[in-house]
Amino acid sequence: MTEIIIAGIGQTSVGEHWNISLRSLALQAIQIAIQDSGGLKPQALYVGNMLAANISRQAHLGALLADFAGLTGIEAETVEAGGASGGAALRQGYLAIASGLVDVVLVVGAEKFTDVIGPDLEVALATTIDADYESIHGMTLTTQAALLAQRYMHENHIPVDGLAGFPLTAHANGAGNKNAMYRKAITLDDYLKADTVSDPLNLYDVAPNADGAAALMLTRRELLPKDFPHPIVRLAASTIASDTLSLAERNDLLWFAAAQASVEQAFQKASITREQVDLFEYYDAFSIFAAMSLEAAGFGPRGQGWKLAGDGSIARSGQLPCATQGGLKARGNPGGATGIYQAVEAVDQLRGQAGVNQIYGARTALIQCLGGPGSIAVTHILESIE
Repeated sequence: MTEIIIAGIGQTSVGEHWNISLRSLALQAIQIAIQDSGGLKPQALYVGNMLAANISRQAHLGALLADFAGLTGIEAETVEAGGASGGAALRQGYLAIASGLVDVVLVVGAEKFTDVIGPDLEVALATTIDADYESIHGMTLTTQAALLAQRYMHENHIPVDGLAGFPLTAHANGAGNKNAMYRKAITLDDYLKADTVSDPLNLYDVAPNADGAAALMLTRRELLPKDFPHPIVRLAASTIASDTLSLAERNDLLWFAAAQASVEQAFQKASITREQVDLFEYYDAFSIFAAMSLEAAGFGPRGQGWKLAGDGSIARSGQLPCATQGGLKARGNPGGATGIYQAVEAVDQLRGQAGVNQIYGARTALIQCLGGPGSIAVTHILESIE
């Protein structure tokens, strides 16, 4: 089989980049990734983006970024799958290399939330849920997650601070990430005193929307530069699965069926078991998503995923380190770029270049991003092969 290598990585800091355009933000990440790859020249560009057409008044990002990066003439297109857009774009790059029709692929995730503020942003975000049955009635992404959390906590008899371990873990790790939006650890007391955003979720249960861009260069192993300076990391598996967009259509409200399916397929394709996973970058746009993702991935029994955050299992020193660079909660949620940030952070770990957040001996990383409340789930397994 073709060994698909992540040859280059690049990222910008995540935050409020008021003075830079979407295209310029993306270009920064592209240039870093190309340099990191040893100067590989891509034949195709896949852009993961969620909301640029709505909030940046800019669609057609494939042509825009190819032109702006001096790559005019290559295949270029945008991939949209809500919050899973970056992961879906990475899968397109994986498939392009695996097909044998493309030798080098550039994958970019970029989002610019600060191009709008206030209610207009909420309206744009609501386009990623069901317009006819959810957003038309005033539902937002946050209230949708809060409804899930209410039911989850009720059915599983979870205390008011039951989800606190997720933001505590994220912020502890974000403190060591120079590109994170929030670089300060929080305490349980901080969590308990935080304002409620949508009951039962408080300020620390909701990841902040933020600007950011990240990029990857993919190629086959035999095409790497002879003097390639990094430990080699490959994409061992890439899978995607879908569920209903509307929560009302779910057979099981409290189960991320798409996340489960994509993880199981990924383990099968990579020929590994859960016990071999050294770190998991889950999609913690909301604390409840982290708990349900751990359960869907098989790391905890149904209704018990929240306990893994409380007992230290997902800490850097735990059995299954998660959100190792702060996750969406502390790094910030860069929308459609999230899946690419997860991959960049996983590569840093597998190269042994994660600094104070390094998971020592890490060789296998599982990353997963979600569109909507698990309506789309994209899972990748990355492995260090040196």
